[in-house]
Amino acid sequence: MSTATLTPLEEKRLSGQNRVMANLPQASEEAVAERIRREITSDQICVLTFDRPDSSANVFDRATLEELGSHLEFVEQNKTLRGLVLTSAKDSIFIAGADLNSLAKSDDEGLLRKLVELGQDTFNRLARLSVPTVAAIHGACVGGGYEVCLACDMRIATPDKASKIGLPETQLGIIPAWGGSTRLPRLIGLPAALDIILGGKTVASAKAFKVGMVDMLVPREYLLETAWKLIVAGKRVPRGSRRPSPKRLWVLNNRLSARVAERRARPAILKRTRGHYPAIPKALDVVIEAVRGSERRSFENEANAIMELSQSTVGANLIGVFFLQERAKKLNVLKGNDVPRRKLERTAVVGAGVMGSGIAQWLSSRGLSVTLRDINAEAVARGMANVGKLYGEAVQRHRFSKVEARQGMDRIFPTTEAVRMTNTDLVIEAAVEKMELKEDLFHQLEDLTSNETILATNTSALSVTKLAADLLVPERVVGIHFFNPVHRMQLVEVIRGEKTDPEVLHHVVKFVQQIGKLPVVVKDSPGFIVNRILMPYLIEAALLFEQGAEVKDVDEAMLDFGMPMGPLRLIDEVGVDIAHHVSETLSGPFSRYVVVPKVLDKLLERGWLGRKSGRGFYLHDGKRVRPNQEDERLMRDDQAANRPLGQLQSRMVLLMVNEAARCLEEEIVEGPEDVDLAMIMGTGFAPFRGGPLRFADGTGIERVVSEMNTLAEAGERPFRPCDLLESMARTNKRFYNQ
Repeated sequence: MSTATLTPLEEKRLSGQNRVMANLPQASEEAVAERIRREITSDQICVLTFDRPDSSANVFDRATLEELGSHLEFVEQNKTLRGLVLTSAKDSIFIAGADLNSLAKSDDEGLLRKLVELGQDTFNRLARLSVPTVAAIHGACVGGGYEVCLACDMRIATPDKASKIGLPETQLGIIPAWGGSTRLPRLIGLPAALDIILGGKTVASAKAFKVGMVDMLVPREYLLETAWKLIVAGKRVPRGSRRPSPKRLWVLNNRLSARVAERRARPAILKRTRGHYPAIPKALDVVIEAVRGSERRSFENEANAIMELSQSTVGANLIGVFFLQERAKKLNVLKGNDVPRRKLERTAVVGAGVMGSGIAQWLSSRGLSVTLRDINAEAVARGMANVGKLYGEAVQRHRFSKVEARQGMDRIFPTTEAVRMTNTDLVIEAAVEKMELKEDLFHQLEDLTSNETILATNTSALSVTKLAADLLVPERVVGIHFFNPVHRMQLVEVIRGEKTDPEVLHHVVKFVQQIGKLPVVVKDSPGFIVNRILMPYLIEAALLFEQGAEVKDVDEAMLDFGMPMGPLRLIDEVGVDIAHHVSETLSGPFSRYVVVPKVLDKLLERGWLGRKSGRGFYLHDGKRVRPNQEDERLMRDDQAANRPLGQLQSRMVLLMVNEAARCLEEEIVEGPEDVDLAMIMGTGFAPFRGGPLRFADGTGIERVVSEMNTLAEAGERPFRPCDLLESMARTNKRFYNQ
């Protein structure tokens, strides 16, 4: 073919006409139909296009693996073919990995092992093809999706933001077992492979190219043409590829290097996981052995490891968390075909503080235009400076290019004026937590907007119903509670006031999903869901400190439980003033078991607000953090000084379980899934435990109630179990059926 004409793959992309189906057996003809399309170009290049019907994502289940196997058989038998290209017809997903339902719902270990071995055998078959093979990647390419690419000779990807590449299995409590743990270290070297696999990382395509996970970055319109050129060139590594050379790989992967890497990694893993995430040390074992031994033995190690991990409680809980996230992404408040469709695109944020500017930056980064308003130029300038800082950090992390960051900044329109917003779809109020101020603001916003504009508050604890009470159209008021920092926290509480229109609630839930966050719908109630459950836990930690427990002991107890940060350190990070405000807010309606610890009053009197002032329960000196010894003079006695860590932990955890059950009892949310998702995504509640209610199921409701009653009978009033827990203990019920 001359260079002046289109390649056959480009012809196919433009017209879809270049199919050569000669010599196809009838069985292969039938195999083409469902999940993978097979097309043969005029110069005998086979293109397999993954396109799962009625789905925005491609995944590997047994049927897809078998279908791929039938296509590979055709390639093996057809000696006229010059090469094979794997690609996807989806807009934003190449292949999203294995179908996790196969792991989550399989009670038959034999069938599960057969599925693992089927994936390994199919990808090994791909790797053994005599013709050149190229994975042409656009969109998310993770887990099994990247493992099939590793079995190809070459990998090319688009530089688009949609193209994310990685092996996130350890975050699900398992390991890459379709060849990923074996092939990645042999492609990019042991240190880089351990970084990806142990961290469960998914990286932007630019980062993937930098470390050699893909060989080229190619604009989407030239993806197939480039794949054709690589096949014509044979199995040679593309010029410019960042893969280590064979000599460099030997240096990185020899036995001495493997021994050094293992000695460095193992203590770091133990320190980071405290032994709670067995998939990570197991992945280390398998990857280290992958470079020490044979490929066949390494595949056996992969299969044995995933069988062990997938049947564990930790693995089940982490996969369960994945399903909780997927449930939130697809949540529908209104059911049926007549659900109104309204996309919220023109937005405004009132309040340019840390939260307001963070919300504005996030919305603009998702392509929305945002009016950012505050009371004076200085406040607006500080807000825009924070937006610029957030974009700058995102550019450094390769989340955005400099051009995309500038475009995002340009979508924000700062103002100090009370401008008319009749064409605005959604206004989010993010002012300080004072009811009178918020009420005045909402009256102003009612005058400045149309009756169709949705008015939302970002309050963390105040009543949405009370805010809407005196408005002419209270039905359009809703709560949208983002968590700080906005760009890192996925959870958003969507609060339903007593008069909130169901259609408004529906539109807001879809909006939260549209901007890439996870919504949980909550009935208007003090503290909503996250703060309602979190505050008794933080208060108990402060009370234990008052009674003589050491700061380090209190926090270590919960770090050992699996929390990402101890409760007293968390108070410092959130701000002592904010913790005090929320505890005061909740102490009114829940006075029978919520109190404001005196130590918080004492810290406030001294201006010790935590990290923001440099002093709280801890002394904060840059990255150096250590307990504040002066705290001991604030409020101490010796009642708790000798309590073991286990007892400290039990007291704090039981209060979260009790409050979580109360929220379900009072129908603050619809089901236990909402509670567990909110606590995991909003507070970092130990994911491997599945959330407070899943944890209660695993511990045993009867045992939980017994421990709480023992504490309550000793005069500890916050520990009286709620009626729902008592009833479940009597009837041997669980929060989850499985």
